[in-house]
Amino acid sequence: MVDQRPYGDRPIRIGLQVEPQHAEWASIRQVVLDAEAAGVDVVFTWDHFYPLNGEPEGKHFECYTMLAAFAAMTERVEVGALVTCNTYRNPDLLADMSRTIDHISGGRFILGIGSGWMEKDYDEYGYEFGTKGSRLDALAVALPRIDARLARLNPPPIRAIPVLIGGGGEQKTLRLVAKHADIWHGFGDASTVERKHDVLDRWCADVGRDPAEIERSVTVAGPPHAGADELLRLGTRLFVVSAGAPDYDLALAAQWVQFRDRVNG
Repeated sequence: MVDQRPYGDRPIRIGLQVEPQHAEWASIRQVVLDAEAAGVDVVFTWDHFYPLNGEPEGKHFECYTMLAAFAAMTERVEVGALVTCNTYRNPDLLADMSRTIDHISGGRFILGIGSGWMEKDYDEYGYEFGTKGSRLDALAVALPRIDARLARLNPPPIRAIPVLIGGGGEQKTLRLVAKHADIWHGFGDASTVERKHDVLDRWCADVGRDPAEIERSVTVAGPPHAGADELLRLGTRLFVVSAGAPDYDLALAAQWVQFRDRVNG
């Protein structure tokens, strides 16, 4: 297989999304430990205050508190949010929280971030929901503030914390990815991913960024034989699967880990 993208030389990595809904903490903790033992590269969770499906008032836990725990109880996997809602936290505070988790983990934190979309979270916690455009504008303001605060913190982060931006908006979001992100995360089939890659590459040219600097990530719902080769050809290198909730299951993640090992050699 010959990669057609300049960012196709990266090794494949596998991420696991641990949804913190309808589950006890003991179950969440165990699936994170099991994922590390199974060979997953990155453990993510999401940044919401309520379940996204099932009983709307069901059990749920806060993102960054959990990420600090993930960082402390693991040794190898990277950890991060897929993705942080920018407007739930002051950008300078978010930078400090990220730096702290980076130290707790020994330099394994990924700052996944997006503009936010879950209206119930905003309403219940007293945040201004605004519009899609205003939330994206707030993200554009926040990202340089996060960078500036990270540069001023004492002690500084252990490493330059990778920034992952999630979302596929072609006019604003992908431009922010081109300017600020180390990883882009998206959703959809191969044709959708190909289009988003093309748009992102054009934004990289517009802002003077080498597109090879940005790792391409996607959520996958099925096994590797159902489309992995095409996504790989397009330059996708981080494949994220869900563990499900509350009955966490790593069977799908194990298939992707095997695929990773076969392709990476």
